[in-house]
This record gives sequence, structure tokens and C-alpha cells, in this order.
Amino acid sequence: MPPKATPKAPAKASAPPKQSKWKDHKTRPKQPLTTQERMKRLFTSLCAQIDGGYFGNAVKTCDKILRLKPTDADARQTKLFLLLQTEQYDTALALIDSEDDADKLAYERAYSLYRLQRESEAKEILDAIKKDKEEEDRGIMHLEAQLNYREGLYQEAFDLYNQLLDTAEPDSEEHSDILTNLQASQKHLDFIERGYLHALDALPTSVTSALESVPPPVQPLSAAAAASAIANASVEQKQLPKPKKIKPSRIPTGVIPGVTPPPDPERWIKKSERSTFGQGRRRKGQGGGGGATQGSSTVEVAPTPNAPAHSSAKSGGKKKKR
Repeated sequence: MPPKATPKAPAKASAPPKQSKWKDHKTRPKQPLTTQERMKRLFTSLCAQIDGGYFGNAVKTCDKILRLKPTDADARQTKLFLLLQTEQYDTALALIDSEDDADKLAYERAYSLYRLQRESEAKEILDAIKKDKEEEDRGIMHLEAQLNYREGLYQEAFDLYNQLLDTAEPDSEEHSDILTNLQASQKHLDFIERGYLHALDALPTSVTSALESVPPPVQPLSAAAAASAIANASVEQKQLPKPKKIKPSRIPTGVIPGVTPPPDPERWIKKSERSTFGQGRRRKGQGGGGGATQGSSTVEVAPTPNAPAHSSAKSGGKKKKR
């Protein structure tokens, strides 16, 4: 009996290929930050830069903030502080002038003028500030004392430093600065009152005897005149032509600039066309006449008829037969 045929299992239907979930995915463009978010990030960077002492970068960050919001009071005040810290006093004055209420920054203006050697303008502003304020401000007293010291009013500066020293904390940095300035003012006062007498006694008699007849010394130039003189001198120096420097690579070996004689300027011309061609050479037919004077002539000597003829034969040879 033939074996029964086993029925074949139906073929499994193949599973459809899996579709990638990134096939139809499209990247969305990154949305720009809002102005408020950008301001927040910039202020965070600004605080970190100031804490780290990177004042130059902090000024640039302030500029970025002011481009987004030009009227931001915090950014403008911070930038002014940074400009004073980095000694950019001209830029600080320009920033103060651009403020709507520049009178509130009168002290910063006076300090910038003082650092720019414009003492008279700074003192006028300080006097106006003192009239408006009833209470004494330590910053104004500091600046006034420094102005008095620079102008030679050492007694006024000494009195102001004494007042500041009485109210300063002993272990503070301000106390040490005031003490240093106070000692400098005291030394100037001592020299004006008594020190110059000791200095005169130390001079030789040849100098002290002629002091009364010597004309007074010339007064030093003011800061503005000195600055203008320096500027004029720098302009004159810029106008002078600078000597050309010879590059070492262009100097031939064995040549010393200023010592080695220069090359012949006619070295590129043909020898026959040079100005020195033919000099120092003998021409044909002119040799052998050395020592002859002008007008001399050669005398030809005629042979005598009786003179024996020289023969080329050797002596002692046989005579020819006739």
C-alpha cells in the first residue's frame, strides 16, 4: 500500500518591509531667540566677565545689549563704570554727554576731566556739586583733595586728607591710600616751610652768593601747551622721510654697505661704447719709441761702398774658383 502523501503546509506570507520612521522626517528650522531671551543670556555673560575681571570683553557685551535696547539704564551705567576702570576717559565723556539726564553723572564727568589733565573744568563741576549737596560726600572730598595736591595747594589737600582719615576704617584699603597721600602732602609742606633752608645751606657758597643776581627760572609749560608741543614734534617726525633699509637678502656676499665701493654704472653697456674704452692701451705702430722728444727725427745712415760685405758662410771656408 503506497504511503499517504503528507499535505504541505501553506507558505507563510512574507511580512511587509518595515518603513523607517525617519524617512519622511524633515528637520525643522531652529527658531530664533526672542529679544528677552537674548538679553537674559547677555546679562549672564556680562556678570561672569565682570566677576572674572575681563573688563574689555564686558564692554563689548554692553554694546551688544545696547544694540538690542539702547535705553537700558543698567547696561549704560555698567558700561560707564567699565570705561572708567579701563581708563577710557574720552569715551566715558562721550557716553555721559549722550545721556538724557547728564547732570546726575556730574561726579563721573569731573573725575574723567581730572584724569584728562583738565583740572580747571573739573574744579568748576566740583564746586557746583558742593553747592547742590548739603552733606559732604567722601568721593567729592577725595577728588577735591587730589585736585588741590596737583595744583600745589598742599595745605588744603592736607586738611581734606585729615578729615577723610578720621572717618576711614583702619584696616581698609582706603585708609592706606589716604595715609600715603597725607604723608606726601606733609612732606611738601615741610619743604616749603623749613626744608628749603636746609637745602640752601647744603649748597656751595659760589651758588648761594649768585642767587640774588640770577634771573628767575622760566615757568613750566601748562599741560595743554606741553601736549600741543609734543603733538607738533610727533607730526614733524612723521613728515621726515624715513631712510630705506636694505634687506639683508639683497646684499651680495662679501659686500659691506658703506665700505665696499659701488659697482661700475656702465657695466651693462658694451665695452666699445663705454667712456673708459681705449684708455691705458697701446695702439699698433706706436711702440718702441719711448723716450723720444717732440720733433725728433730718425736719420738713415747710408752704407759705405768700401765696406766689406758680410757673408753668411763660416770663416775658414774654401774660396770659389773663378
